[in-house]
Amino acid sequence: MPMRRGICRRFDGPIAQMKHEPSRQLNPLRTMPNLLTIGRICLAPFLVSAVLEGKFVTGFVLFMAAGITDALDGMLARILKQRTILGQYLDPVADKLLLSTLFLVLTHMNLIPIRVTALVFGRDLGILVVAAILYSAAGRRDFKPSIFGKANTLAQLTAVSSVLLYQIDHAAWVGLLKKWSLYATIALTIASGLHYAWLISRRTTTPMANSASGGGAAA
Repeated sequence: MPMRRGICRRFDGPIAQMKHEPSRQLNPLRTMPNLLTIGRICLAPFLVSAVLEGKFVTGFVLFMAAGITDALDGMLARILKQRTILGQYLDPVADKLLLSTLFLVLTHMNLIPIRVTALVFGRDLGILVVAAILYSAAGRRDFKPSIFGKANTLAQLTAVSSVLLYQIDHAAWVGLLKKWSLYATIALTIASGLHYAWLISRRTTTPMANSASGGGAAA
C-alpha cells in the first residue's frame, strides 16, 4: 500500500499539471496588448469618416489616440509578458491599415501629393508580393522590419499627423514639419525598399550557396 501511494503521488503531480496547463494559457484575444490593437483597428472607420467630413480636430484627436495605443500595446506586451503570435501579425496589419487608408483619403482630398502615396503603396505592395512568393516557395515567415522600415513608419506617422494638424493650425512650424516629413517619407520609402530587396537577395542566395557547398562535400 505505501508503494502504491508513493507511485500515485509520483505520477499525480505531472498529470495534475497537464490538466491545469490549458487553463494557464492566455487567450490571445483577451490580452491587453491585442485588445488595444483591435481597438486601433476599430478606430479606423471613425477616423476616416471624420477626415472626409472635414472634422479635422476630431480626426487629429483620434489619430493621436491610435498612436498612443500603438505605443502602449508594445510596452504592455513586454511588461505583462503577453507577447503572442497573433499580436505579432495583428500589430503591423493595424498600422498599415490605418496609415494606408489615411494616405488614400488625404490624397483624395489633395492634402498629400499623389507621388508620395504611390511610392508608399508601391513599396508595400512589392514587399507583400515578395513575402508571399518566399513563403510559398521556401516557407519563410521571418520578415522582421529593418531600421529603415521603422524609420519609414515613423516618417509616415509624422507626415499624416502634421497634415491633419496643418488643417487646424496654419502655423509656420507646422507647415515646415509637414513639408519635411513628406520629404522624409519619400526618401525613407525608397531607402527601406532598396534595403529590403538587398536583405531578400541575401536570404535567397545564402541557402543556395550552402546547398551547393554541401553537395560538393558529399560527392
